[in-house]
Amino acid sequence: METYAQPTADGARRGAELAANLAAVRDRIAAACASAGRPRADVTLVVVTKTYPASDVRLLAGLGVRDVGENRDQEAAPKAKATEDLDLTWHYVGQLQTNKAKSVAGYADVVHSLDRVRLAHSLSAAAERQKRTITALLQVSLDEDPARGGVSAADLAELADVVAGAPNLILGGVMAVAPLGVEPARAFAGLREIATRLREAHPTANMVSAGMSNDLEAAIEAGATHVRIGTAVLGVRPSLR
Repeated sequence: METYAQPTADGARRGAELAANLAAVRDRIAAACASAGRPRADVTLVVVTKTYPASDVRLLAGLGVRDVGENRDQEAAPKAKATEDLDLTWHYVGQLQTNKAKSVAGYADVVHSLDRVRLAHSLSAAAERQKRTITALLQVSLDEDPARGGVSAADLAELADVVAGAPNLILGGVMAVAPLGVEPARAFAGLREIATRLREAHPTANMVSAGMSNDLEAAIEAGATHVRIGTAVLGVRPSLR
């Protein structure tokens, strides 16, 4: 049986805050889909809960959230363990080091940040040992900045073939972050072209993870199937206040 947060006064206040924020984000997604002429069901909301506690995950689950994202394994692993009784899909959305592949493979259903062949092999081996299947999205660099991670468009086809052939991995599609200083609409239009080329070689790789709190509308207009939203749902993170 799924269990959610206890109805304490603090929990009720936080639940009301999350409910209001979540409703506003869902409205934004629905409006963006309507503007783009896309069905609302085309877009999955992944709520990124980094720096927030497992109790918030429980409150969000009670509000109908089923897709939860994290970007640091040291936070994600215990949070996933603490909420394993809930029916959630866990998305790992941060840069992933090879030495963390074993841990991430234990809970992540979708990894959005696969960007090199060595990591593909490590994640595949870890998933195989744990008898799990992971959907892998290829993180594409839209500005060739190595600090931000991502495979170059020129190397994408080779990596896609490796992932498609790797045991216990499913090639899901692509992910990208709009580069700093670049208009999101222009960046995501480039990602749309990359995603289209990938589907020509791998027709089932139809996921496009793009868009965050500030640019989800531009991402949806450009064909995003998954938007990764943190601040707009959970509030400004404590470390950023």
